[in-house]
Amino acid sequence: MPAAPLLDFAGHRFVPLAGRALFWPRHGALIVADLHLEKASWYATHGQPLPPYDSHDTLDRLARLVTETGARALWCLGDSFHDRAAAERVAPAVAERLRRQTGAVPLTWIAGNHDGLSGGAWGGTIAEEIEVDGIVLRHQCEAGETRPEISGHFHPKLRLTLRGRAVSRPCFAGDAQRLILPAFGSLTGGLDVGDSAIAANFAGDYRAMLVADGKLLSLRCGNPATDDVTAMPGRA
Repeated sequence: MPAAPLLDFAGHRFVPLAGRALFWPRHGALIVADLHLEKASWYATHGQPLPPYDSHDTLDRLARLVTETGARALWCLGDSFHDRAAAERVAPAVAERLRRQTGAVPLTWIAGNHDGLSGGAWGGTIAEEIEVDGIVLRHQCEAGETRPEISGHFHPKLRLTLRGRAVSRPCFAGDAQRLILPAFGSLTGGLDVGDSAIAANFAGDYRAMLVADGKLLSLRCGNPATDDVTAMPGRA
């Protein structure tokens, strides 16, 4: 795996990836959230035809990251499919790719609010949530949870103005207790990382983090008067 920045969370070392994913070296696990497969076909059923290639693109990127990281496990944190009827619309070529992926690397589908448990149609293990080394992995973080938590659901994006240009990038949002992953899917939108819907999940200040040029860029959120940006260099 190429040199990459490291992130210490809940006493464990993770690798945040520019590809909108998280790698846990201790378990060889690639962690992604919110693939929203078959979103384009959902729009088509509602009278908004879009090119039907989002699932292929998402699975292309996922397969590349599995190869690049040498992942031995793949954990999908919910909303892997855009809706509960996605299984009825999946094209045969996409279904075959899903079967090959679940056959190549052990895959855990965690249920989301959109997809329910529809991932079971293509193999893998299905769970409402899992706990690994004291860290809970679920789709949406829960108020009152006292254990460290990794989740998705909110699709956080960092929006900045750089040299007069508006820039928007998927990002991680986290503090010492919680880590929210960006949406992995190719056709997913995003919510500003400073939005109150995201901020409400943290007890105080938290950080927006993204990987750029081999560095983990980190912006403090929650108190505009003390915003600061730090960059942590990549490490092997």
